[in-house]
Amino acid sequence: MDDASHPAEGWFREQGWQPFDFQRAVWHAMLEGDSGLLHATTGAGKTYAVWFGALLRQLTRGAEGSRGLRVLWITPMRALAADTVRALERPVPALGLGWQVGLRTGDTPAGERARQDRHWPAALVTTPESLSLMLTREHARAELSGVDAVIVDEWHELLGNKRGVQVQLALARLRRWNPGLLTWGLSATLGNLEQAMHVLLGSPHGRLVQGRVDKALVIDTLMPAEPGRFSWAGHLGAQMQQPVVEEIDRAPTTLVFTNTRSQAEIWYQLLLEARPDWAGLVALHHGSIDKDAREWVELGLKEGRLKAVVATSSLDLGVDFLPVERVLQIGSAKGVARLLQRAGRSGHAPGRASRVTLVPTHTLELIEAAAARRAALAGRIEKRASPDKPLDVLVQHLVTVALGGGFRADELFDEVRTAYAYRHLTREEFLWVLRFVEQGGDSLHAYPEYHRVRQVDGVYRVTDRRTAMRHRLQVGTIVGDATMQVKWLSGGKIGTIEESFIARLRRGDCFLFGGRMLEFVRVQDMAAYVRKPEHRRAGAVPRWNGGKMPLSSELADAVLELLEAVDRGQYLDPELQGARPMLETQRALSRLPTPGTLLVERLRSREGVHLYLYPFAGRHVHLGLASLLAWRLAKDRPRTFSISVNDYGFELLSAQETDLAPVYDKRVFTTDQLLEDVLASLNSSELAERRFREIARVAGLVFVGYPGAPKSMKQLQASSSLFYEVFRKYDAGNLLLSQAEREVLSQELDIARLRDSLERMAGQRIEAVELRHPSPLCLPLMVERFREQLSTEKLGERLERIVRDATRALEAAPTAKTRSA
Repeated sequence: MDDASHPAEGWFREQGWQPFDFQRAVWHAMLEGDSGLLHATTGAGKTYAVWFGALLRQLTRGAEGSRGLRVLWITPMRALAADTVRALERPVPALGLGWQVGLRTGDTPAGERARQDRHWPAALVTTPESLSLMLTREHARAELSGVDAVIVDEWHELLGNKRGVQVQLALARLRRWNPGLLTWGLSATLGNLEQAMHVLLGSPHGRLVQGRVDKALVIDTLMPAEPGRFSWAGHLGAQMQQPVVEEIDRAPTTLVFTNTRSQAEIWYQLLLEARPDWAGLVALHHGSIDKDAREWVELGLKEGRLKAVVATSSLDLGVDFLPVERVLQIGSAKGVARLLQRAGRSGHAPGRASRVTLVPTHTLELIEAAAARRAALAGRIEKRASPDKPLDVLVQHLVTVALGGGFRADELFDEVRTAYAYRHLTREEFLWVLRFVEQGGDSLHAYPEYHRVRQVDGVYRVTDRRTAMRHRLQVGTIVGDATMQVKWLSGGKIGTIEESFIARLRRGDCFLFGGRMLEFVRVQDMAAYVRKPEHRRAGAVPRWNGGKMPLSSELADAVLELLEAVDRGQYLDPELQGARPMLETQRALSRLPTPGTLLVERLRSREGVHLYLYPFAGRHVHLGLASLLAWRLAKDRPRTFSISVNDYGFELLSAQETDLAPVYDKRVFTTDQLLEDVLASLNSSELAERRFREIARVAGLVFVGYPGAPKSMKQLQASSSLFYEVFRKYDAGNLLLSQAEREVLSQELDIARLRDSLERMAGQRIEAVELRHPSPLCLPLMVERFREQLSTEKLGERLERIVRDATRALEAAPTAKTRSA
């Protein structure tokens, strides 16, 4: 081994550790000047693989290579930053480098920022947004051109979104200043490693290191006592309360993951309801809870003071919680990568086993659990793709670079094209973006505030102080609905909540938030004031936007493969044994979907004629499919359909009979004129306008307000809607409008997956079933629709009657008529 790596070996020996081969491979690669991607399981030691590589490079250069800012460590979450700083600081004194490791995020106090501005630390842990802000500094080149290495942690979290594009553009700028810049990404859950590395490096040439550490992974399921023959979302919730409590009781510290914040609130209450003595030992953690409360929970986890924490994705990523022994996942994780990420929160150290236990909330999730285990152990992890040339991010970047010393147009065009997301950017598109930030485009040129950059001696700069201040205040691509503070009437903050939720409340209404029942009092100065209710009452649970995650393609395929095995009589997994009564009921009343067949069920009721299809493509694609098929079926004979979707299929309900010949002969599944038909079947202009609101904010058209005086969501919507209408009427060639339409198709409707689903459906054998009673597969779709129409009590009564009638029908035969096509 090279002498330069002896210090690393020595430090590892002092800790009682032995370096893994993949860690040594990264050290050697970085010493040789290679960039790359490290993919290894959570808790395997990725951090010290790249960190020691950076330290060893500096040791070979001596004091001359240690001046100024040398290493940038980019993390996707502020919550990770402080933990990362502690991990990086630990070995530095032993190596004699004298390095300081700094932290710079949106939470960094002004005094600390000022100290950093006077004297940069040798290594800085930061976020994509804070790095972009550093690029707006007038002397950015002088301050950052000495950076020798950039480490991007949790690259899989950034790769598929605009924050990742923001990182790509920042890296392109740093590489221009230092062509020898080393770039390394860290990831634990990626299915397309070569492409992920290409996106990060801007080049297909790099060193891909896979950390093969023998780390035991246990994925099991907490079985319900009575899964039942029929089930729907949330059906097993109460039944699973006591088993979950018993699992938590047996372990020192447990993380309980949910997929939504509202589900986290509910389960936190369920735990305390079952064990009031756990008050103070069980905590709640999600992104809307106040930062101080979240940090208290994280510290309690690290110190082992908490019995359990109910959390959302806010604790998915690499914060090191060594005391955590058990991870419970409430409901399906909906994706293999997410399941593996959460499993890695337990046994978060080399040599310790990771275990995740799935807690089904309905019987179909038993099948998802078995499928997820098989897919995870087989390494079938979801792929993630970079967005394709989002021009709103480029608009923002041009203003950023104009602030940070300025740019020449041709040079910046060549630089931007080295970022993977913009590899296909044309000169015409770049010049349009340049005109847009310089003159406001064709429709805003008369308004000086949209002349954000000016050309001075061939260099584009920001010359207006107000423009500079406003831009720096809203650098970034994270755009969510407007939120407001939740405060006690008596003083003190609780957290933040979507303005749209508060807008539906009246004085005296109660809601569950932050693990407490709160009574709404009033809204004042963009804050919702609450108090404790005098009498405990039932309350609403906030339904935060973006709550429901769609089933991934990999997991959906694994579920269908299991159903095919069940159709052959194979119940090999304990979860399938538990779901057997439901599966056999489905076979008795209807059929089971398989990879080679498309199940189509029709049921007549007092409501009309119900049509059910089960493509297993996830709820987002099913929404597009349902709208498309409804439009195509009604094109010749106009009729109205009600639509209901879930991850397994969708329902079309019509008061009149519908000719299903186009379904049975598969004409309705054609991909001819797909784009035109999809846009015609949906309120595409409304979808595009909603997407444009986000684009307008990223591109800096809409200003969110100054600190302490944010604009309301109504103001922001009005502003972005005005721009949308102006562009449509007077600037039809505006590329931001085109981007909104593209994003609706690619992200909200997932047009590529929709097309793939149609092609697969056209190639499958149709299993058409005439139902006499709802089947176990169609009942959850009915419930999705009923929930919008019925109170909880009436819904319960109706479901009880449906299940009772269907159960009686199982005694009669035959129960269904089947035809194949």
